[in-house]
Amino acid sequence: MKEKIRIGFVGCGQFARHFVPLFKAHPACEYVALCDKFRDRAEKFMEKYGADKIFDTYEEMLASDEVNAIAIFSQRNQHGEMAIAALKAGKHVYSAVPMATSIEEIKEIVRLVGETGLTYSMGETGIYRPAAIFCRQKYKSGEMGDLVYAEAQYNHDMRGLYRIFQNTEGDLWKKMAGIPPFYYPTHSTSMVLSATKARALKVCAFGYEDKVDPDIFGREDQNWFGNPFSNSSMLLKMSDGSIVRISENRRIAWMVPETYITCFNGHKASYESSLMQHSYITMEPLPDRRVCHYEDVADLLNPIELTAHKDDPDFMEKAINGAWSEAEAPIQRSNRLPKEFEGIHTGHAGTHKFMVDDFCQAYMTGKLSPTNAWQAARYNIPGLTAHESALQGGAAIDIYDCGDPPAHLEVLDEDREENEAWV
Repeated sequence: MKEKIRIGFVGCGQFARHFVPLFKAHPACEYVALCDKFRDRAEKFMEKYGADKIFDTYEEMLASDEVNAIAIFSQRNQHGEMAIAALKAGKHVYSAVPMATSIEEIKEIVRLVGETGLTYSMGETGIYRPAAIFCRQKYKSGEMGDLVYAEAQYNHDMRGLYRIFQNTEGDLWKKMAGIPPFYYPTHSTSMVLSATKARALKVCAFGYEDKVDPDIFGREDQNWFGNPFSNSSMLLKMSDGSIVRISENRRIAWMVPETYITCFNGHKASYESSLMQHSYITMEPLPDRRVCHYEDVADLLNPIELTAHKDDPDFMEKAINGAWSEAEAPIQRSNRLPKEFEGIHTGHAGTHKFMVDDFCQAYMTGKLSPTNAWQAARYNIPGLTAHESALQGGAAIDIYDCGDPPAHLEVLDEDREENEAWV
């Protein structure tokens, strides 16, 4: 019988608090440890969520035989080096997004996972969001035909992040807050690429040079990355011939939905969305003309709690301010989740539970997570390359590809209706 997961969390911040309870509850996990550079944070987590042990340093956690897996919830630019260290220490890795902030780190993670056979999963919410599920299912069925053009974006105004950076970086928080938007592209790229399974071949991108906080975004020493851009957009040429527009915006008058597909246009059918409206258009070609059919799929893709309030007089005002944005939608297959997850709070449109379960299922079955190292690389590298394109004024640049997973390794289906059986 395979030993259960004994996971150590590195980073006890705003995001990790959603995941400690989920790992503690999962039937494949029997041990949860904590580590943070501010020990009092780990102690507060221990008091509020419970854990088996607190480690003083990440190095101590990696050296411990009590831990066989690491959950990385540190600052974004640390994910790559921490994942590499964990894999070299023989630990399985669950990493918050992004995978890494350099292509070299991504290459090394992919190499180590392939060499060791350890489980790696990037905790990407995008592929479990309702619009991504819908487009993936329709595209896979062949109903949409070939993808022609798609748009996806992650709109997250910086003002909602200031406190998080301040809590971790203190007086230097602006240095971290200026991280390039395209260092964190996966909420957008994953929604489209998970449907088509195509890879990005070439990119050209442009960035918006921020005028509001020039002490955060700037070309000189305002931040640790020499990054002037608060908003960035890229065009991708895909291996299936399609064109994909991805935007990452950190200075924008927008609340929710933060991560969404605006359009996913096939030559036979198209999906489009605007705020809480979701439309599906199919085309029927006739001998002498074309006829389109419209289907309103909003009730399938919007959170169940949101739909229940759609006749409220202040519905839209509440909806765009996130009143029901955490809840799950009918299209999400919650029935395949462990019964132990019932009643546990989830976030980001009900996606957290799916991410944790897929990591645990991948570990226990020996299969690859849907966001395995090879796929995660294809979600991350286009953004890193796009940032270089934007710095060069929109130059077209070829995108490096880490290749496909080894042919003998099966990848879990993120849209499966039942969970994998394991002992």
